Amino acid sequence: MTPATGTPPASTPAAAANPPPLVLRPLTVTTAARFRVEGNLWSKRWTFDRQEVLVQACDVDLGEGESLRMIQIPAGDFLMGSPATEPERSDDEGPQQRVRLAGFLLGQTPVTQSQWGMVARWPKLELDLNPDPSRFKGARRPVEQVSWEQAMEFCRRLSQRTGLSFTLPSEAQWEYACRAGTTTPFHFGATLTPALANYRGTYSYANGPKGAYREQTIDAASFPANAWGLQDMHGNVWEWCLDYWHPGYEGAPVDGSAWVSGGDPDRRLLRGGSWFIVPGNCRSASRALFQPVNACGYVGLRVVCLPQGPSLIP
Repeated sequence: MTPATGTPPASTPAAAANPPPLVLRPLTVTTAARFRVEGNLWSKRWTFDRQEVLVQACDVDLGEGESLRMIQIPAGDFLMGSPATEPERSDDEGPQQRVRLAGFLLGQTPVTQSQWGMVARWPKLELDLNPDPSRFKGARRPVEQVSWEQAMEFCRRLSQRTGLSFTLPSEAQWEYACRAGTTTPFHFGATLTPALANYRGTYSYANGPKGAYREQTIDAASFPANAWGLQDMHGNVWEWCLDYWHPGYEGAPVDGSAWVSGGDPDRRLLRGGSWFIVPGNCRSASRALFQPVNACGYVGLRVVCLPQGPSLIP
């Protein structure tokens, strides 16, 4: 990809004056659930249930054959945070609270390097974007070494070009979508394996198995999805969220909106864990913080689209 300049390439799509409605279509995805050990002391093996489920999806055209696949996340409610009994949980994951959310669309995977490169070639709105910032190269690998501020510029360009409301997910949207109706530490189950996620696999969680430590990102969508069709919610790259950092959920919104009052605006939320981190930090409830101007080789992004309008965007 060539860097953005004052004159966009001829293939750059024009801004949508009257954006077409999003067209959802059924999509069959392979999921994994109930990761568990079977057998006895002398003979045991780890296994999980693999099945195909039907979800609703749409592809946002980015030009030159590239698109951004979005998955429909249903409206509903969930218990956000982790219980005090969850292994390796942190105090900032509580107190647990019931959150009710409107429906939205979420990227099926983290934004890939190919997707990032296309949008980075579109005209600048507020910030220049490097079309090839990643440490670990690969068109289908997740983009990394992008700051929160750069991630927001990516969302602004998507919104401006499509006429739709793209942004980073709120922390509540992210965890709700990750869990996909589950209450276990991972949407796969009570523990994790490098056969289902990319993380520092030489460490185990809750007596789970150890395995490969790949020491880098891998292609997005290399593993089965959760029950709502989302992939790479555990590991590969940390994902930026919209919220300010708060050291807990006391006083947090209960409608799924981003928490952008009080707290520390110079620290933003990260979710999901990464290739570099131990499995306990890849849990559905695990939280991390990072300065919005910083970027590194284990932080990327996943975008949300709010078809009901920009009401959840601060």
